[in-house]
Amino acid sequence: MRNRLASFGIRLATGVAALAVVCGPSVGHAVAAEESLLLRDSFPLGSGGSKALCQVQSRTTDQANRSPLDRTWAIVCRDSALPVGYVFALRHGQDDELARLADRRRQKVTCLDASRASVAGRMRTDCRWKDPDLAYEVVSVARGNTTFVVEGFSAYHGALDLALRSIYADRILDEPIEIATTSINDTEAYARIQALTLDPATALAEGYRRNNSGDYAEAAAYFETLDQRQASTGDVPIDRVEFLVNAGLQRSNLGQFAEADRLFSEAAAMPAGSGVVERLRCNYEAIHLLNQERYAQALDRLGQPLRKTSAMGADSLRATMELTPSVSRRINASDLTANAMGLVDDLRLTDDERATILDAQSLQLRGTALRLVGRKVEARAALEQAQARALAVRNGRVVSIVRMRAQVLNELATIAEDEGRISDAEALLRSALEIVSVQYPETRSMAAAQARLAAYLMRHGRPAEAEPLYRQVVARSVERENGLSGLSRQMSPYFDLLAARMSGDAATSDAFFQASQVLVRPGVAETQAVLSRELSGGSDEAARLFRQSNSLTRAVERARMTYAALQRLDDASARSDEIADAAKRVNELEAQEQATVIELANYARYRVVTQRVIGQKELQEGLAPNEAYAKMAVLGPDVFVFFANKDKAVGYRAPITSAELDASVKAIRDSISRFDGKQYVTGTFAAKEAVAVYKALFGPVASDLQAARHLIFEPDGAMLKLPVNVLIADEGSAQDYLQQAESPAGDPFDLRAVQWLAKDKLVSTAVSARSFMDARKQPASKAHEAYLGMGRNAAVVQLSGQVGPRVRGSDGAAGNDCDWPLTTWSRPISEAELLKARMLLSGQGTDLMVGPAFSDTAIKSRGDLDNFRILHFATHGLVTPPQPSCAARPALVTSFGAQGSDGLLSFAEIFDLKLDADMVILSACDTAGEADVIATRETGLATGGGSALEGLVRAFIGAGSRSVLASHWPAPDDFDATARLINGLFAAAPGTPSGEALLKAQQGLMSDVDTSHPYYWAGFAVIGDGARPLVSQGARMAASLKGKAGAPSMITEGI
Repeated sequence: MRNRLASFGIRLATGVAALAVVCGPSVGHAVAAEESLLLRDSFPLGSGGSKALCQVQSRTTDQANRSPLDRTWAIVCRDSALPVGYVFALRHGQDDELARLADRRRQKVTCLDASRASVAGRMRTDCRWKDPDLAYEVVSVARGNTTFVVEGFSAYHGALDLALRSIYADRILDEPIEIATTSINDTEAYARIQALTLDPATALAEGYRRNNSGDYAEAAAYFETLDQRQASTGDVPIDRVEFLVNAGLQRSNLGQFAEADRLFSEAAAMPAGSGVVERLRCNYEAIHLLNQERYAQALDRLGQPLRKTSAMGADSLRATMELTPSVSRRINASDLTANAMGLVDDLRLTDDERATILDAQSLQLRGTALRLVGRKVEARAALEQAQARALAVRNGRVVSIVRMRAQVLNELATIAEDEGRISDAEALLRSALEIVSVQYPETRSMAAAQARLAAYLMRHGRPAEAEPLYRQVVARSVERENGLSGLSRQMSPYFDLLAARMSGDAATSDAFFQASQVLVRPGVAETQAVLSRELSGGSDEAARLFRQSNSLTRAVERARMTYAALQRLDDASARSDEIADAAKRVNELEAQEQATVIELANYARYRVVTQRVIGQKELQEGLAPNEAYAKMAVLGPDVFVFFANKDKAVGYRAPITSAELDASVKAIRDSISRFDGKQYVTGTFAAKEAVAVYKALFGPVASDLQAARHLIFEPDGAMLKLPVNVLIADEGSAQDYLQQAESPAGDPFDLRAVQWLAKDKLVSTAVSARSFMDARKQPASKAHEAYLGMGRNAAVVQLSGQVGPRVRGSDGAAGNDCDWPLTTWSRPISEAELLKARMLLSGQGTDLMVGPAFSDTAIKSRGDLDNFRILHFATHGLVTPPQPSCAARPALVTSFGAQGSDGLLSFAEIFDLKLDADMVILSACDTAGEADVIATRETGLATGGGSALEGLVRAFIGAGSRSVLASHWPAPDDFDATARLINGLFAAAPGTPSGEALLKAQQGLMSDVDTSHPYYWAGFAVIGDGARPLVSQGARMAASLKGKAGAPSMITEGI
């Protein structure tokens, strides 16, 4: 029954939450394959459908359009901030269409050569883009009363040619194209590009369509980008409240509840919008509460009165005779805008009709909440009322009502099944699937409907019918190359089905492994994959362009955010020069980014797209004989594990719920390090929980795990916050420890006899199977120097009073805002471990930055950071925000430097460093923590944020480090534990794997009675491949020879 409940109601990310489009514009229906391209707002370009590398997007307001029959499209491709070309279908009129287009491009393009005949009756003109100098081409062909033209950068010739032929043929041509890409099929980043280049109303409608099709991350990208666009240009026909609640809903659908809370709070603080917008806000907040399983609160929210009830600002107009911005935009909207906001079957929805649909959705949400609290009779009545009210609008001929009908049918099916009306339930589910498949084929919404039906079939003993549906869901996600956000609960029965018939069958375990990879993966995996792609090309000009393109992409995003923020300031009118400079900066960076990608197109290796999913065979081929790979998959309340070594692969359900796992991990962490409001405290280790988690996760493969020397662990859920090393593999040793710890003469800090999971094996942390295997193939650093150590910030305040246990993190004191108090800089970490490391690596090329020289400005200004194979920070790490309401903006404490210094090396600043490191060592507090969505976007990253390893770890990987040694809790200085651990890395013999060196240092602490508690030895984890050497034999020898030639170690100390 637990699985069934999870499958049908909780989180609602693809159930109730997918109703979001009902509240927004009624987006046009899914276009049939035979519909004319001339009537479409956009279509994919190239093979692959939704994963096509380019898209053709309508530009109805382009200056090339002179008559209602003229059409213009922009060609938008992945990783290019601006359109790479344009397609035109211009009717013959009073002027020369080609001359009109020549005038249009004259400012930016020079065409010296006369047109010449090309293939198939086309005419071609070779041109040059002026700044920078790039090849540009124009191709035209006439047919009847229409001239068809494509123009754009020659580096995208394949895309330009296919776009022209598609428009000319008036159908989508499914042919492959090649373009330069720097991302790893980052659909969210691509959605941001599209939101900036589509016509405003079309982009708004497309944002709602992405939500309706279940592409929540892409929908969030659309609404967040349109919010920036509205602030910058004011061309999007929507109130800001509508942006905010839409973005909040998408974040909620993705499980990012804190970010959703922030967005909904910001919307609530703004003046009341129209009656439609207020209904929208109410319903979306209710969905957010349902997603969090707060059913009673959702019912309360739906019952609260609206701040306004009249539609579209009519209250304000009647009261003051003033046209509000909302009313003005709608009155002055073009036909296209009106259509995007309410066109269904060539009819416009009135504001009252939209309000009626929203009221119907409110009833449906109420029915869902009532069902979830067990009030089924009331639930059925509310659902039936919702459907009747919705069908009253245009006799049900509204697309969003079709979507609502599918949702109501699903809810009624659940009630029918609960009441034992099994055939009714199945009929309702199949009807819902049919509706969605017609309206939104090949989308995540269709996948959700399939998974829901498959789960029903599994519950009723029909796995043979369920399995094909599940396999279609997985195959579609692999083909679309995006994660199944919101589908995890509905996929649990599929994992159970596969686990039940595993028995050494490679096809079954491979299916299990592939399904586990299509769940949403963290942004750090994308970053690691991008780094692998960069390093695969070496250090030639192409690699330089690749890196430059990624840096410019972040710079463009940051510049756009700055520009939008300036536009929203109360005194924006007085900042005209500043705003103009910001706009100029955006334009310059966009042009630079586009030119870089165009240059990159000359290199074939960057015209290949890396797949996100790997097969079991590829994984096993990449493992050494003594290695094992374990991957967790948390699906709602259910936990699954995939385990593979060179010869065996198996998937199974872990006999523990996600809630139980959360509780156990919290107990373990609290016994290791817990902040009591004044200081960090450590107590009796939670050995019972450590054994229970070990048995749950690894019990079925315990013998295989014990035989492995190297465990590669891909955590999920609560285990993202706990190093797997601290799990206990032997229950007897745990019981013995607890017994002696509880005795009067016992010592709860003596754990020398405990048999830890990793007592005799090295452990690597992976963020995805694909990115780990790609990282394993990365070449070693080409840096000439071995080591750069940084630490001991210059203190700015002297504290008085007794000092408690020494740890490398904030002391918990915080100001009244989101700035760190000066006391943060008052307890610098000793440079002793840096000096020790420098001594151990003597003669290999070392440098230290300590004291005043260790400032953020000094680090950022160094031009030789990429000349060090190891970077070592021994300082305070700031990961947990100073106040609960503050954003998580991780940073490392530094000295205060020159003008502009804030004494912090921030997440964004780290990302912009240029490294070529084999490892970055973060000997600081809790550096494996997260950066939230806000901090991630401020860095210019379009994806990720909000989960462990998304903070400093991701930043240093993005900067160019192949692996990161990060901590899961405050790094202790008592008994010199952290210094002994870190220096043990450098004391290892040349060529020793980093994980092996760390294990040897950990074993030294485990065997010491003073440091045998995991607080001292288990906090650090290798994110990356621990089998790679920290200092290779060849590098050590080469560096040693260089040292003999007179290259001394250096130390930089401020005065």
